[in-house]
Amino acid sequence: MKTSGNIAIIGGGPAGLRAAEVAAVGGAQVTLYDAMRSVGRKFLVAGKSGLNLTNGETFDSFLKRYRGTEVPGDLWNQILSDFDNEALREWASSLGIETFVASSGKVFPVPVNGTIKAAPLLRRWVERLRELGVHFQTGHQWEGFDSEGGLIFRHGPETVVHQHDATILALGGASWPQTGSTGTWASLLESKGIGIIPLESANCGWEVDWPAELLEVAEGLPLKNLNLAAGDMSRRGELVITRYGLEGGPVYYLGPALRAQLNPELVVDFKPDLTVAELTERLGPVKRNFVREAGRRWKLDPAVCALLKFLPDRGPWKSADQLAREVKHCRIPLTGPRPVAEAISSAGGVCWNELDEQLMLKKIPGVFIAGEMIDWEAPTGGYLMQGCFATGTFASKSALQWLRVKA
Repeated sequence: MKTSGNIAIIGGGPAGLRAAEVAAVGGAQVTLYDAMRSVGRKFLVAGKSGLNLTNGETFDSFLKRYRGTEVPGDLWNQILSDFDNEALREWASSLGIETFVASSGKVFPVPVNGTIKAAPLLRRWVERLRELGVHFQTGHQWEGFDSEGGLIFRHGPETVVHQHDATILALGGASWPQTGSTGTWASLLESKGIGIIPLESANCGWEVDWPAELLEVAEGLPLKNLNLAAGDMSRRGELVITRYGLEGGPVYYLGPALRAQLNPELVVDFKPDLTVAELTERLGPVKRNFVREAGRRWKLDPAVCALLKFLPDRGPWKSADQLAREVKHCRIPLTGPRPVAEAISSAGGVCWNELDEQLMLKKIPGVFIAGEMIDWEAPTGGYLMQGCFATGTFASKSALQWLRVKA
């Protein structure tokens, strides 16, 4: 069913672009506003690492990747079901971009000349939106609502106000602010009485107060084949020791559990495929130089040996059993996450109890929310992009339905 009406989309990232597409196909007149001079800036940055569009795992497992404060399970299930990972792949195919599932489960566009790039997909997507009649207004920084519900924008030196029948806010979180995702919208909504969970770093490195002696020998070195745990979460993978702390997929994944801890720490198993007893047996009759011998007989990475030598409040190692227990259960205290501007994504956002079941603000009828502005988060691996596409689709369908009822 086609819908007449004028819809504003504010934000030109994946959620906003997808919302604009759905609204235009549904018959609405669509204007997309973005503060930057061009849309899709964050989409292009994500594409530098290969444009991980979604993940190919089963839907039940897919759902478990998402977290947030009081995320309504049934509603979130519906949002993702309405535009799931298969639907996203079919959508990319409709733009002439075929995809494949990597061994990790991540879904990427098929390489062209050996390279995976985001630009071809974004270019075709914008062309489709223009053909559908979407009007782009770039260089428009949203500054809130006027007394009559109009949208206030700063455009160069001018302040302009535009009236629309419905609005979809898709302004992103607070990570990568250079792409326009600044999080300044939070104060604008709070001024209207909308509850916001403060935006903070997600999918980011964590800081550690490393001893200088450790950094001298281990900065930049990898820690391979680990099992990391924090709270009730665990993850295998690889980390890198940096000057400020630790970087790598597993610590990104454990972010929600780490943020929940009063004194965050990682518990690391450096040899997850061996028991304490097996490690002790392999070290044999060693009575001294335990770390050096363990490095050789247990095949420890140089970075692990550096940690065993220089982490404070450890050792001196007096037995193979003592060192084996440390290798299997090494606590690394963390001082906090890296700044949100450096993070891959942000946690927090509009509280779920501020939204109805159509993702419309209860206190501002006709204004819908999509993408990272809502209080949900996900690990890397395609889940972030999928969440943005799905919420953009759902919010736009909801706006169309709201306009039909209103008419």
